Amino acid sequence: MPTPPRETIGVEMARASRLWRTRLDERLEPLGLTQAKWLVLLHLYRAGGEMPQKDLAQSIGVEGPTMVRVLDGLERRGLTERRGRACDRRVRDVLLTPAAAAVLEDIMRIATKLREEVLAGISEDDLAVFRRVVAAMLCNMDRAALK
Repeated sequence: MPTPPRETIGVEMARASRLWRTRLDERLEPLGLTQAKWLVLLHLYRAGGEMPQKDLAQSIGVEGPTMVRVLDGLERRGLTERRGRACDRRVRDVLLTPAAAAVLEDIMRIATKLREEVLAGISEDDLAVFRRVVAAMLCNMDRAALK
């Protein structure tokens, strides 16, 4: 007897997410980027190229010491830099450098190609339904956290 979808959906979503990241990691490896590094670059890019280090760590879901190690590696490659704020020396902003632009172009190109492969044969209507279902699930999970 097949297992009902409601019993397997969480495992299937987790597996799909993990596998998607694994495939992207494989394709970005020639650029010398680990998942931690490309996630930082993408989060900074989506935030307009700059954000406080603490906020960046929270948005990615890592602890401060982990973020420091990742940023050290990105700074050695000349892709990011950290600057203190004159008005509040406790805050350090992380910025993308001009050198990061070419790397981000490569990341976007590679990610777009993978996305096209992963979503091949799936209609826009089906994707719209999927997005509504995921949005509802996220909303339900947020509500469940308050209980």
